[in-house]
Amino acid sequence: MAVFAKSVFPHAAYSAFRPEYPIFLYKTILAYHQHPRKLVVDLGCGHGIVSRALSDSFEHVLGCDPSKGMLERAIHITYSGRGHCNVTYREALAESLPFLADEEVDMVVAGQAAHWFDLPRLWPEMNRIVRKGGTLAFWGYKDHVFVDYPRATEILNQYSCDKGKNLLGDYWPPERSILQNKLRDIQPPSETWEDIQRLEYEPRANGQRSGDGHLLLAKRMKLGDVEEYVRTWSSTHNWQQAHPGAKRADEGGVGDIVDEMFEKMVDVEEDWKQAKPSWKEKEVNVEWGSGILLARKREGVLSH
Repeated sequence: MAVFAKSVFPHAAYSAFRPEYPIFLYKTILAYHQHPRKLVVDLGCGHGIVSRALSDSFEHVLGCDPSKGMLERAIHITYSGRGHCNVTYREALAESLPFLADEEVDMVVAGQAAHWFDLPRLWPEMNRIVRKGGTLAFWGYKDHVFVDYPRATEILNQYSCDKGKNLLGDYWPPERSILQNKLRDIQPPSETWEDIQRLEYEPRANGQRSGDGHLLLAKRMKLGDVEEYVRTWSSTHNWQQAHPGAKRADEGGVGDIVDEMFEKMVDVEEDWKQAKPSWKEKEVNVEWGSGILLARKREGVLSH
């Protein structure tokens, strides 16, 4: 999570262009949860999207994140809207929450954050703070697919995944593999957690809902917004830090890695090409691969 904690990371763009989670997700984790609903803790809360969404379902919501920049965005968005007076934020790591009492928490959640956690340190802290019968709900999404455009998707995958070619694939942090594997590498200790459930989706470029599993994230987006979303990737940020002279084309530069990738995608998809010079206004259907992990703390487990 160190990338997002940097002062130069585009926190405002992250909050503007990252996908929102559907009602289906929250209904799923709330249906799994067993009452009460006094306190939910949102680990790696980022700009507070999950904290705000759960504010109507719990008496108190606490969002925690180690990034000052992310918390500033969360506070700005949360308190400039409609109330959310039961949501508070603290700068903290998921692995160290000393301000929470033993078994005080009814549910812990982590949206697009669990892959950053230090798991050997995380599990003892989750065991300490979550009450018996309480819920752990982690979820994350991986690379998106242009479901109606296989050739563009192939280029996207090339830039995102290939290594040794100075593309984005060379600049991902190692934690990305956990997302690519739909959080399967995150295994709640069986002596502490039970009723473990997983929901997964693997998209395909064969049309909408042509993938395998339970669809979590899908959106119709303008290509320009997809481009800005790609610029929020940690690999894009790392590439830009390694190439400070590569300025994006719409800011007067010769273009960066994202400009190059989208130029190639536009060239291989005929109706994208026909939309020039306004191709960024063209709308496309996007789906993300995803994984949801649910677990319940066992009864009779000591909190230490």
